[in-house]
Amino acid sequence: MKILPFQIPKPKNDALVFQENIEFAFYNKLHQHKEIQISLIVKGEGTLIVGDTINNYEAGNIIVFGSNLPHVFESLENFTEESHMITLFFTEDSFGEHFFELQELNEINLFFKQAKHGFKIVSDESIAKLFLKLKKATKLERFISLLQILKKTTSSNYESLSSFIYEKKYTNNEGNRMRNVFEFTMNNFSHEITLDEVSRIANMTKNAFCKYFKKRTNKSYFRFLNELRVENASKLIISNTDLTLAEIAYKSGFNNISNFNRQFKNIKKMNPSSFKKNKNS
Repeated sequence: MKILPFQIPKPKNDALVFQENIEFAFYNKLHQHKEIQISLIVKGEGTLIVGDTINNYEAGNIIVFGSNLPHVFESLENFTEESHMITLFFTEDSFGEHFFELQELNEINLFFKQAKHGFKIVSDESIAKLFLKLKKATKLERFISLLQILKKTTSSNYESLSSFIYEKKYTNNEGNRMRNVFEFTMNNFSHEITLDEVSRIANMTKNAFCKYFKKRTNKSYFRFLNELRVENASKLIISNTDLTLAEIAYKSGFNNISNFNRQFKNIKKMNPSSFKKNKNS
């Protein structure tokens, strides 16, 4: 099975694909697929990269990826229980080329606009209940539940996951290159990473790599790296109250506290101590 583009396995005549993942780590390779994905995180937490943006996910989240929107889950390393995700995959023409253009379905048009960037609903019990019934549902019941889920997402509070829409698919070679860069970064962000190192991973000159990465993610590589480090620091602040901010900075790849404070405030719009205070309260 190819990493990028990714082929969702589905029976020949199925328009709607149901998938349940129960494992210690979700699929952690950068990938994209033509199918729209809508998932409930039943258990698990970690970092989520969508398009050009670093986010987080946790139990109770409903997460949506639009067609061909690159994404990758990075499960929390010290999570001791199996992660659990329930997903529906479909395309805008799964049920007929003009199905979602029917007047009767006008009220769910907003879903498709939001899905282009990907979005997250932090918690919605009514949507979660529909997902939890899918495993034992018939195919017709799953189809009806999909329409109900789509309708409910349009009236739920949501957070957009990305600001950059990918207008074309990655080629296999380009997808593999981006995958290698993302994997290297996610595995090594807690250590110093130089432009020489990451350019070698991409098999490009430093100048060519900087232009390549900026064009495909709408940001510089080091902006992406700092966002990943700050997101990790945020999780440590929330989950490890015994660690000092200096220790958290070091564990997240910052070699001095002043740079950590500066980058954290730039990305989170508050300094780490204020963030810690807000979360504790």
